[in-house]
Amino acid sequence: MSNYDDVDVYLFDKDEWLRKIANAVNGIMDGKINATGTFTLTASVTSTVVVDRRCGTNSVVLITPTTANAAGALATTYIPSTTIKNQFTVTHANAGTTDRTFNYAILG
Repeated sequence: MSNYDDVDVYLFDKDEWLRKIANAVNGIMDGKINATGTFTLTASVTSTVVVDRRCGTNSVVLITPTTANAAGALATTYIPSTTIKNQFTVTHANAGTTDRTFNYAILG
């Protein structure tokens, strides 16, 4: 998961609170939305569960391979539309390779 600072719901120092909100909004405008992570497909099975508290029942998960074996597996790797709260399941071909690593982004 990304490591951008959370904005406090309330701070006694209003100027500090507004500065944090402005920094967060500026980060969002630059694409820093704390919605990314990484996972590796589990070897010798046909699905991998990824636990992420940001995932919900209506989330869309986008993936990008980061290794050659992941790129080779991309054609048979997908995320069914059945994401659930706090996790998603990746369906993929059964292979013995242990370096099929992907980056992901969760939207919604």
